[in-house]
Amino acid sequence: MPRVTRDGVSIYYERDGSEGGTTSDPVVFVQGLGYGRWMWRWQREGISEEFDVIAPDNRGTGRSDAGLPPVVSKLPGRVRSPLLLKPLSYSIEGLAADLEAVLEDAGIFNAHLVGASMGGMIALQYALEYSRAKSLTLCCTTHGGTDAVPIPEETQEHLFSAPDGASEREKLRHRMRPAFTERFTNRNPHLMDRIIEWRLEQDAPEPAREAQAGAALDFDVGDRLDQIRAPTLVLHGTADRVVPVENARLLEKKIPETRLETIDGGSHCFFIEESDEVTECVRSFLHEQD
Repeated sequence: MPRVTRDGVSIYYERDGSEGGTTSDPVVFVQGLGYGRWMWRWQREGISEEFDVIAPDNRGTGRSDAGLPPVVSKLPGRVRSPLLLKPLSYSIEGLAADLEAVLEDAGIFNAHLVGASMGGMIALQYALEYSRAKSLTLCCTTHGGTDAVPIPEETQEHLFSAPDGASEREKLRHRMRPAFTERFTNRNPHLMDRIIEWRLEQDAPEPAREAQAGAALDFDVGDRLDQIRAPTLVLHGTADRVVPVENARLLEKKIPETRLETIDGGSHCFFIEESDEVTECVRSFLHEQD
């Protein structure tokens, strides 16, 4: 179980595939806000047949430490949330620095970064600050700032609220409803139940999730994207209710070497709902970079 410590915080990561046995550069999967390693299980399974894979747990998620002041984490939610969403939040710069520490520890000189939602933000920040990104695959993400199309207010209420008296399972089910299409959830009740269990096991606890949310809300690299030199694939669902698809078109316009591919009717979690199609898109793009 490899770990690396940065800024006094232990960051956990996993490695799949042949562990250096291939001639291709490894693929690094970066998680979304609060989500555990489970979110990339379909792509990891498909990609690791041909590529080495690195899968870190973002700070505060899964087996990585949170690095938050213990007293803050114990505060009631109504007191804690405003602190962690702003003055005590993580930063995307810090999460990108955690990723750099992981790749340094793993002995990786060049890597293909695949990030979704907040993971896409981390990948963008990483490509701007560090030199190991050989390519970027950005799923359902945004460059942030005032030029970006924001999360709809109705969706924000769903993501950051829960019915009174709800159990942890009920809270998770309520909060992730905007991330999936109703058609998919209705047709896959057993998978949705399994996802709830994975989330209970691997997702960030509430304080760390709030600290990650603060980092995402403060993110803005819209005026720096012309500095990115890594070939970039942007993937986005046209029916994304969390990060509107217009953000993908902004990325395509602002990043020099970019290809945009949209999934018709795809949700925010289109990489789960359309896992085979997304895995094939990523695999084809990776082979183009060899």
